[in-house]
Amino acid sequence: MSGVVVKNMSFKLGQTLTITGIPNSEATHFVINVGNSEDDLALHMNPRFDAHGDTRAVVCNSYHGGKWCEEHREGGFPFNQGEEFKINITFTKEQFLVSLPDGSEIHFPNRQGDEKYKYMHFEGDVRIQGVEIK
Repeated sequence: MSGVVVKNMSFKLGQTLTITGIPNSEATHFVINVGNSEDDLALHMNPRFDAHGDTRAVVCNSYHGGKWCEEHREGGFPFNQGEEFKINITFTKEQFLVSLPDGSEIHFPNRQGDEKYKYMHFEGDVRIQGVEIK
């Protein structure tokens, strides 16, 4: 597995995870994963500049029991290659609320329904500058 992995950093119900980063100038996509392990992802967020048949789309999904669930596409695409972004993620037992850089939001179901996640993974054409939980 490549990218940056954060383990044993508790992200609990009601807290906000703030991620700042800069997509590379030639970025095709990047990934933000939140879950219990690399095999149990509650939120897989994949902003795609031009990847996997999508152009300028944010695709969310979850991975559980060895398989991907149904993809979820919502909202616009407020990311630009070479420009800093900030994303805020909060969650309840029912859903993840992802606040994007332009103020728009993605509502993604918390399919696992857990109250705490301890695994984060960032990869792709991006330089992550900050990860904060409050």
